[in-house]
Amino acid sequence: MRAEWTGKHWLTGEPTRLVTADGTIVSVREAEHAPYYWIAPGLIDVQLNGIGGFDLNDRSVTVDTVKQIVRVLHKGGVTRFCPTVVTGTRERMLHTIRVIAAACDQDPLIRYTVMGIHVEGPFISPEDGPRGAHNRDWVRDPDWEELEQWLEASGGRVRKVTLAPERPGAIEMIRRLRQLGIIAAIGHTGAQEEDIRQAVKAGASMSTHLGNGAHPYIKRHPNYIWSQLAEDSLWAGLIADGHHLPVATLKAMIRVKGRKAILTSDAVHLAGMPPGRYTSHMNGEVVLEPNGLLHLAQQPDIMAGSATPLHIGLQRVAASGICSLGEAINMASLHPAELFGLAHQGVGQLGAGSPADFIVYDWNEDCSLTVVRTISAGAVVYESEEARLGGRM
Repeated sequence: MRAEWTGKHWLTGEPTRLVTADGTIVSVREAEHAPYYWIAPGLIDVQLNGIGGFDLNDRSVTVDTVKQIVRVLHKGGVTRFCPTVVTGTRERMLHTIRVIAAACDQDPLIRYTVMGIHVEGPFISPEDGPRGAHNRDWVRDPDWEELEQWLEASGGRVRKVTLAPERPGAIEMIRRLRQLGIIAAIGHTGAQEEDIRQAVKAGASMSTHLGNGAHPYIKRHPNYIWSQLAEDSLWAGLIADGHHLPVATLKAMIRVKGRKAILTSDAVHLAGMPPGRYTSHMNGEVVLEPNGLLHLAQQPDIMAGSATPLHIGLQRVAASGICSLGEAINMASLHPAELFGLAHQGVGQLGAGSPADFIVYDWNEDCSLTVVRTISAGAVVYESEEARLGGRM
């Protein structure tokens, strides 16, 4: 089915017309009239634990849970993502992986949207601080047999593993992950500088939520944050929720990493939920503050993941003056596509031959981003009420 879409180009602001057919962008040309809305590639979230009350890591997770998460993500302009399985018992982690795989097998839209499974832990630091909100009882050393179980349960869909390089067997694990084409990411670590160097040499290619999953107080230099920031070959996932990284820190990291800076949400199931006190099966009592900060009830200085959807993080980056909204969108579309080796297919871009994954959005005077339509593989998967009523189109 052939369709035409117009909007202001997310980087240049120029009136742009896309023609799509059979899930692909056929042509990109200058539009004949100045449209009201903007148009940009669909967002890619490389780390998401849940959203909108739906939790991937709850023991009761089902195929419908995954389906509902995809629906909520489309509402926020995310067209591809990495469902994240966090530290837990072997049985619980395998259950979540199997459910995600079953959802992909049963639903073509979920299969298209799931870029690959991210397993965060359990091969991480047991120390308070670097461990973050992960449960110490479930932290363990790298185990190749366990990873093989993940691969079998997922049908080969595991694409990223986060681990601490200082753990016994971690460097060899990183080497073998690289051989399999799986992204080995450094995270939740208290590593020494030499550990970081060895991890990169073995094939680690990313830092998971750089600057977080760390001790509250560390030696000013050297330390594992500086060491990762200085490694030019490491991509950096950065949580732009306004809480995990102060504006000055986020700005400096984006400046240093450049094309290897990736904005992610690290959202948990409480993202998009009202403020209040909640019980989490992973962390016990947690508090979601009115400003969006989510923390452990008994340890307010330890965050329990992010409660901010990716598109809200983008607007905060732009509103803070770190970069333009268009540049922020690139850090959540083109950059992750490059990390996952999908950019050569046109993912994260709007060009002839690219997958027809894009968003139509409004960029308001108060620096708020409102997704009006989300298109995935050429099909409208979300449409705001205003768009349905034909306003401003």
